[in-house]
Amino acid sequence: MLIREFVDRDWSLVWPIIEEVIRAAETFPYDPTMTAEQAYGMWIEAKPGRTVVAVDGERVLGTAKMGTNRPGPGAHVSTASFMVAADARGRGVGTALCRDALTWARHHGYAGMQFNAVVESNRSAVRLYQREGFQVIGTVPGAFRHPTLGRVGSHVMYQEF
Repeated sequence: MLIREFVDRDWSLVWPIIEEVIRAAETFPYDPTMTAEQAYGMWIEAKPGRTVVAVDGERVLGTAKMGTNRPGPGAHVSTASFMVAADARGRGVGTALCRDALTWARHHGYAGMQFNAVVESNRSAVRLYQREGFQVIGTVPGAFRHPTLGRVGSHVMYQEF
């Protein structure tokens, strides 16, 4: 597996991953009716941010975006988001993408990385982030409306560098 910068020709392989994740409505607070055009505008980061793909040959296994969490006085903290194709989960793709984002953020001089909304019921993601050094800073009770579990908490997670 190789993690590399996203290029426009990747979109036709990235969009199905994003579409699958947002339509399931189990892990991301994105509108499940979002179009490919809307998703492109939301997922593809402008500089100084970065969007990457994890590939195995020509196959895109996952994608990540990273950048500044907030502008102005909060610009010293980074953020990132990750999506992995359903049939590639459990193979280390998410871990590799997370490590890549952390390396990028450290290299660019950020003081830490913050995840603003990690769905509490997404236990595999929470465990991955904790293994990589993140802590749950707080949980907003009932902030995410899961399609089968009802209202579940949304974690704010942080790692200081």
